Amino acid sequence: MYDHLPLERLARYAGYSPYHFARMFKERTGLSPLYYVSSHRLQRAKDMLLRTGLTVRDISLEIGQQSLGTFTSRFAARVGMSPAEFRNSVQYAGDQMSSLRKLQDWRSSYPISRLPSSVHGTISAEVPFNGVILIGLFAKPIPEGLPLYGTLLSSLGHFHFDHVAPGTYYLLATSISWGTRTLDLLLPHATLRTRSRAPIHVGPGSLVPHQQVTLHPPRLDDPPILISLPLLMNRFLNRIAVR
Repeated sequence: MYDHLPLERLARYAGYSPYHFARMFKERTGLSPLYYVSSHRLQRAKDMLLRTGLTVRDISLEIGQQSLGTFTSRFAARVGMSPAEFRNSVQYAGDQMSSLRKLQDWRSSYPISRLPSSVHGTISAEVPFNGVILIGLFAKPIPEGLPLYGTLLSSLGHFHFDHVAPGTYYLLATSISWGTRTLDLLLPHATLRTRSRAPIHVGPGSLVPHQQVTLHPPRLDDPPILISLPLLMNRFLNRIAVR
């Protein structure tokens, strides 16, 4: 079972004062140390939901969360569904991937937008892959909760989001190869991913600089991908269906 990790204890491991440790950690990851730790605990909860027969209550205790209600609400907010729904989503995930593979009209030939309040750019990859890219603008530099703006791409290249409301966003993306097992789709530990280290600021009527991002294998300081990827796939498929 995970025990409580106060900031002072984490800072002592690193040999810094709590203040300097927290400041340097956030500069490096964009997240506070305790938020980063809680994110990995939720990722561990996702693993246990699919790989063990432990009850949701036991899993909440295993990751150091005494309140079942608090664990359930935090999980739902950051993954996009309740722990029970996530545990039962294997068939759902397989269906979404199958539907995407059959999709003919991805609407991937977008005109390159230079409109004010649009976020546009190019996505590349360090290694070749054949699959789908999930990309979105999030409120925090971690892929959790539903993106404020999101879409799927059938290939590397241009992307854009139009009519983005004024605010501060973080661009995050991951890729899923067509041959990915359903379990690895639900627990994307090894997928290529990328994220903007610096926030993207969108002002009223402002022109946002072109964003260039590169998908790469997981790195030690990457935050976990908490949002349920099949949920994002389903939103995309529903949006395509009503066009």
